[in-house]
Amino acid sequence: MEIERGFVRIAEGQMHLRRTAGSEDGRPPLVLLHPSPGSSIQLVPLMEALVAAGAPPLIALDTLGNGDSAAPAPETPDIAYFADAALRALDALGIARFHLFGALTGARMACEMAVMAPDRIGQLILEGMGEFDAELQALLLDRYAPEMAPHDYGYQLLWAFNFVRDQATHFPYFLRDPAHRTMSRAVPDADELHMRAVEVLKALRTYHKSYRAAFTYPGRARLAAVTVPTSLLAAQGNADAIADQLSYADGMANGQVVECGSSVADKAATLAGLIR
Repeated sequence: MEIERGFVRIAEGQMHLRRTAGSEDGRPPLVLLHPSPGSSIQLVPLMEALVAAGAPPLIALDTLGNGDSAAPAPETPDIAYFADAALRALDALGIARFHLFGALTGARMACEMAVMAPDRIGQLILEGMGEFDAELQALLLDRYAPEMAPHDYGYQLLWAFNFVRDQATHFPYFLRDPAHRTMSRAVPDADELHMRAVEVLKALRTYHKSYRAAFTYPGRARLAAVTVPTSLLAAQGNADAIADQLSYADGMANGQVVECGSSVADKAATLAGLIR
């Protein structure tokens, strides 16, 4: 089934989206929210795998200030603003009820959408949900997502490539020592690095806004306010990740931790199973 691109107009301008073409079948759609940086293009492999797994209609939104979507209106928007914008986009699309998946920044947005509109969401699925302690939060706000603009000598081109590449090897990416090395994922290949860098460059002046909103989001407190059935994904067999997500689920009215394999097909099968 083809994944088509389109736009929906909200107050700020046009929000870009990807959706499965001709897939309306009476089931509530699954809405997907991407991590930072980038856009819904990162979710295309997952969408393709979800189609193969028999998932309902799919809609993936570009967060305001990312990809091909309009810039956010406030100078310093918070996650509640981004969540409200996504809900307004779904209103404009005529979608009253839906399932919802979000990863990292997208998980924070999805969590807040569930607090704002619990009657509209069937199943909430979150990947990479959490919050940062005060020390790390301050460091991330100071260094992780700098404000950028085109440079006379093209500095932004080199910066964008290294930004997305280094994220695959260290967290935070700018602390390039063994203590901060991430060994659980491969460095993306040349095509994916190019795609990710291009998506950052497309939203160069605004990509940082959703990042900074995510860094300050009080995940634990907001999860405690969620009432819809919620699944927190954790890497299969990773005891630390499972324990971390259990600490969040334990504070929820209707939360569970679901272990998920590392491949796109594994994730698609997990998501499809949760929303059947």
